Amino acid sequence: MTVAPFLTATPEADTAAGADARPRPDPDDDEALLRLLAAGGAAAPRRALLEAHGGAGAALRAGSGAWRRAGLAPAQVRALEGGAAADPRARDWLARPGHHLLGWHDPDYPPLLRAIPSPPLALFVAGEPALLWHPAVAIVGSRSPSAGGRDNARAFAHALAGSGLAVTSGLALGIDTTAHLAALAAGGTTVAVVGSGLDFPYPRANAALQARIAAAGAVVSEHPPGTRALREHFPSRNRIIAGLTLGTLVVEAARRSGALITARQAAEAGREVFAVPGSIHNPVARGCHRLIREGAALVERADEVIATLAPLASELGGALRRRLDAPSSLSGTPSRGARGAPGADDPDYNRLWQALGHDPTGMDLLLERTGLTTAQLSSMLLVMELEGWIVAEHGRYSRTS
Repeated sequence: MTVAPFLTATPEADTAAGADARPRPDPDDDEALLRLLAAGGAAAPRRALLEAHGGAGAALRAGSGAWRRAGLAPAQVRALEGGAAADPRARDWLARPGHHLLGWHDPDYPPLLRAIPSPPLALFVAGEPALLWHPAVAIVGSRSPSAGGRDNARAFAHALAGSGLAVTSGLALGIDTTAHLAALAAGGTTVAVVGSGLDFPYPRANAALQARIAAAGAVVSEHPPGTRALREHFPSRNRIIAGLTLGTLVVEAARRSGALITARQAAEAGREVFAVPGSIHNPVARGCHRLIREGAALVERADEVIATLAPLASELGGALRRRLDAPSSLSGTPSRGARGAPGADDPDYNRLWQALGHDPTGMDLLLERTGLTTAQLSSMLLVMELEGWIVAEHGRYSRTS
């Protein structure tokens, strides 16, 4: 069973995508957004400021009166009046290829994350930002799992990634690491959310894994480059994991653990929560048993998770297509078998389809064959994958039929 065939546009998805999505107002928006981040303090007034003015550059130019009307505290106003400066490390990081900054006002800001109680003002992303719109499930659990727990995390992540769902986790040792690696091994999509700046991999043992995920998926943080991992960052990191995903699967967790925090935050955001049961003698299974008693779905197989999330993935898939200005069905018909190629009425999609074959093809060759930009190609490939026309394995793409 795969998720992709369920992805059809819906009115709800169009609403989720945001019909008023607008481009950034000026090329200096990243610098202005970095200054807003440097001002510190409560995020809600700064989100209101961005909403009122349509972008960070316009918000800063609006002046102190507008800042106060948006609810900024006196300390925040003073910081902006004093020219709160962006950290040079953040500026330098953003200048490198594959590094992005998504602000609250940005039409690419992931829609699921907008719906949580305390969404971040901005996200730093290494990799492909469009993947934050991809239907995903969080897999979390103990940093010291049992051998059986690792096996379960590996099996669930491999199957979920193979179904078309992205696997999102926190890059911690244990279950998180196992889930990321299994998703990569399946040739699927994985997203890591971290509690430090993206130039400070944590834990250090996973620096190479973070680089792999950035190359094949996306690594995300709300903390600017230059920020070291601090204990207090991880509960807030967990809310982003829960907020980016359609549901959270807890594989193993003790009674007091970060995985349970993620599950609680998922439930508070109205997302699905799943738990894998374990032995009554296993201390890192007790958190899962507690979740089940509190109403989490007991799951034994990945297809149980997929069946629950497929209708929700349909809505998010529609939102993605709306954001990318893609047709609601690439083939223009309800059935893939009715036509020989997707997007026959769209020359760019048709050119991409002709450039693809049944043998896996890398991005560089597709760029050469199609003449499209990297951004265009990444977006179109993601939509075609969601529709089930292509599969992606280890950064290479091929037709499914």
